[in-house]
Amino acid sequence: MLRFLLRKTGYGLLVLLGVVVLVFFLFNVLPGDPARLTLGQRADVSSLENVRKELHLDQPVGVQFLLYINDLSPIGVHPLTEARENLHYVTLAPLSGEKVLVLKTPYLRRSYQGKKPVWEILTEALPGTLLLAVAAMLFATVAGIALGVLSAVKQNTWMDTSAVFASVIGISAPSFFAGIVLAYLLGFVFSSYTGLHMTGSLFDIDPFRGRVLNLRNLVLPALTLGIRPLAIIVQLTRSAMLDVLHQDFIRTAYAKGLSRRVVIWRHALRNALNPVITAITGWFAELLAGAFFVEYIFGWKGIGKVTVDALDKFDFPVVMGAILFTAGIFVLVNILADMLYAVVDPRIKL
Repeated sequence: MLRFLLRKTGYGLLVLLGVVVLVFFLFNVLPGDPARLTLGQRADVSSLENVRKELHLDQPVGVQFLLYINDLSPIGVHPLTEARENLHYVTLAPLSGEKVLVLKTPYLRRSYQGKKPVWEILTEALPGTLLLAVAAMLFATVAGIALGVLSAVKQNTWMDTSAVFASVIGISAPSFFAGIVLAYLLGFVFSSYTGLHMTGSLFDIDPFRGRVLNLRNLVLPALTLGIRPLAIIVQLTRSAMLDVLHQDFIRTAYAKGLSRRVVIWRHALRNALNPVITAITGWFAELLAGAFFVEYIFGWKGIGKVTVDALDKFDFPVVMGAILFTAGIFVLVNILADMLYAVVDPRIKL
């Protein structure tokens, strides 16, 4: 187990390093002066030069990249004043001058627009995205497995045909298109019947009660985000169940007198879950990272909406931080998925 975790962690760090290199050099070739984006178009020359020096823009690109890696690394060298202002850190050792070696959370720098640390912006938006992804994945998993099992058990009937047809439509429909259709129909045309709204976040602002929890606003974005993984899970569950239901141990279970319900749900489904788990874990990571347009369409406050708004304002540190943040989530979820295989199916060795 320990060797497995170390190996997967090593692979994950290499992936993250590749993402860091790509993100840094991609955003360094984009047009726009970060100093002017920070201070505005009316800033004087001396102020611009001070900000360029603070952001290390007066250094060669190679030096800027090393400084960026130093900021992202959990162990880094920083001036003591910078550490006190920007970092959550523990001092490991004092170095020459005012510099110290510190153990810290990754420093994603500050927003150009709000001057707020990017890490704080992302952690404030994360609960909204996490709740949305969990709700969408829960809907997709429960409904997808149930429909997939029903389709396999009722093979070649109208139920099977309808489930397959609906899943093909779900796979084919882009999330942003499905979001617009659902928002218009359920949140506008039939809003008086559904009680749902086209836009809204987890909390509404009431003039008398302040922030009020409104879970109804979660329904439409969760349905929209869950449509595509639902379709995939239906197809995978159906295919895996059809393979398992024709194996010898299923016939043996029936021969022992077990009921059809027990054979299907306790024996067949458990042995058919491996490809489904792959889909669930992969899609959960993608939902966390790919809810950008769904959050933007429904006005749901999360990492996706924060990132789209930052792109609109050329706030590159927020965009870069969001990309690295979601890449880290991908790596972590993949490691957990591999560990979960052994729990579901003891035949698999880590």
